Amino acid sequence: MSQGTIYKSPTWVVPPEERRTANALFNCAIYQQNIDIVAKLKRTFNGEKLQFHYFRDSDELVRCCKRYPLDLIVIAVDGDFSDAHMMIMKAKEQMFLSIVPLVVYFPGRDENIYRRALDCEADELFVGAWDERAFEVRLKMLLNRSRRDLGVNPSSRLPGPSMIDKRVNKLIDDKKDFAVCYLDIDNFKAYNDYYGYFYGDKVIRLTAQIVRDIVFDLVPDGFIGHIGGDDFIFIIPYDKIDIICSNIIKTFDRLIPYRYKEEDRLRGRIITRNRFEQDEVYPLLTVSIAVLVCQNGAFSHSGEMSHMLADLKKYTKKLAGSNYMIERRKKY
Repeated sequence: MSQGTIYKSPTWVVPPEERRTANALFNCAIYQQNIDIVAKLKRTFNGEKLQFHYFRDSDELVRCCKRYPLDLIVIAVDGDFSDAHMMIMKAKEQMFLSIVPLVVYFPGRDENIYRRALDCEADELFVGAWDERAFEVRLKMLLNRSRRDLGVNPSSRLPGPSMIDKRVNKLIDDKKDFAVCYLDIDNFKAYNDYYGYFYGDKVIRLTAQIVRDIVFDLVPDGFIGHIGGDDFIFIIPYDKIDIICSNIIKTFDRLIPYRYKEEDRLRGRIITRNRFEQDEVYPLLTVSIAVLVCQNGAFSHSGEMSHMLADLKKYTKKLAGSNYMIERRKKY
């Protein structure tokens, strides 16, 4: 393994020469199994000041993220994908990790690994022999999108993750009662791959407009944010949950069919071919909304809420069609 910051459970050791590098221009957390791609990444980011932070499990990755402002997470595996799959799933469940671009690389072309990486929503997949130029372009495009989303998202013109966290923490500090609603578009990646980025972006803009119109119509001082991609946050009084969520769902379900070609709309689904030349069927887009209520100082910071929201969103997405689900319990 190349030199770098190695996180150990339950504590980690940071080499003395690296203790002053928290402000490195580019912080990359990396997990490597039976493969070493650090030299390749250095060539890809030639000219950037790089700092690699090695992790061996999801707990170490969480600690790494809290210590350093991560720009990228790389998981490189040659062989069994089980441990990596579990780490990706856990990373995507953590709100503060889910906003960091996560890239998976495996040198083979194992269909099972490809499917599992897609299932856990990795942001980018690199397979086969390392194509330095192609990977450089794709990585930099991914990073540019991520950096763009951290402030105000240009597609939706809504506040990004840093502003969302600031708003949630202020409400908690002010001891306000409120509800945080986490909206996710189901099967969006398949739609985006099928119709292309131009039309995928139109769906993002439409969703942002629906949420904005309904929330601000019913709660003029409400808050709406765009985590990135197809994930949105809106913060409202808890007594407005039902009317706002139900109206968002009804409006989305009524309008979204017209973002499909007529033949796909009439069929009620799209049929795509994956890179293994196999058909995959996806229903029309729907939305899942996870709702968490904060009352009587139930939470002390946004991180506590993000864990419960991620769990609830994952459960809600398993339900057919558009749904919203409310978690009224205190933190666990």
